[in-house]
Amino acid sequence: MAGPKRGIDMMDYALIEYDMRIKIGEQEKYDVQLIDGASLIGPAGLWNDSYTFRIPGDYGAVDITLSRLRWAAEATVEVVISEVQTSFDLLLGCITSGLDKEIRLFDGTITEPRGLKRSVVAVRMRSLIELNFKVGALSSSLDHCCSFKPKYHGHDTRELKTTFALISVKVTWSNLF
Repeated sequence: MAGPKRGIDMMDYALIEYDMRIKIGEQEKYDVQLIDGASLIGPAGLWNDSYTFRIPGDYGAVDITLSRLRWAAEATVEVVISEVQTSFDLLLGCITSGLDKEIRLFDGTITEPRGLKRSVVAVRMRSLIELNFKVGALSSSLDHCCSFKPKYHGHDTRELKTTFALISVKVTWSNLF
């Protein structure tokens, strides 16, 4: 499952449906279904913390980590890779709202200029979203970080110049309350 999934507002119960598959061939009809089901999440329980639960399936299990945040903003993270000098590995993760679980936004090889898939992450007001870029070969990658403070609306941008490429980051804010 690529990228984080989200719930915009949860004033009562939220139903999360799963249909996860293992890609086998070129066509979707050959994929093996890992899990198919649903979870019901209510308003009671932990807030402003992360927790993990396991969903068993016919061909294995999937661990899902989630958190419910009070007074949060929605951060849409857009990353554009330009001026690529040579191919390189890129691992992009983020830490948000003072939680210790990293959210993996991208893990792959960059061979040419491109935009990465947009990711949406919730960020508690009065905290930070920290984007961590590991750039280069996996054995000798360099870390580049940038942090953003949430706001009700608008956007923030940063550029990271590396020996491999220019990385442009744009975070667009929308409030969730």
